[in-house]
Amino acid sequence: MTRQAFMARLRAGLRGLPPQSVADVVADYEAHFTDGIAAGRSEEEVAAALGSPDRLAREIRAESTMTRWRDERSPSSAASAVFAVLGLGALDIMILLPILIAVASTIFGLVVAVIIAFFAGAFVFAAGPFIDPPGGPVTALLAGLGIMAGSASGAAVLTMISIGLMNALVWYGRLHYRLLKPALES
Repeated sequence: MTRQAFMARLRAGLRGLPPQSVADVVADYEAHFTDGIAAGRSEEEVAAALGSPDRLAREIRAESTMTRWRDERSPSSAASAVFAVLGLGALDIMILLPILIAVASTIFGLVVAVIIAFFAGAFVFAAGPFIDPPGGPVTALLAGLGIMAGSASGAAVLTMISIGLMNALVWYGRLHYRLLKPALES
């Protein structure tokens, strides 16, 4: 995504906020692009590092309404803050939840496959010398060990992927907590 496209989507997402707030946010992100380009990165790389401009606009709008509520403490500002946070959460549920379900289901399926492969390797290792497999008993022993080692490696990789996904979810949750923290403390 180019700088112009990123900034246009960000401005469109910030429509309705006070003009000075929009100008400050736009200037901040323009500075990110200027600094990135000065460091030798392309506009596309800077835009990718900043994330989705639509998502940024929603978070900035939610943060703005929370700040307004903190400053004014009126029913209308409270309602705006609640709807902004609910909108952010609803979008997370509509987009993030199906992705999480698909990823969790895939990981669960792979874990089951790894466990089955491990026990199949154990069976080949244990029963191989007694059933006269092709290649002889030594081949069966080595094949069984190989299958068990491969499934153990697969389990290790799945563990690392699961830890990485959990860390990403914790990071994502902290973003929302950081947004809500001032309201929870008051």
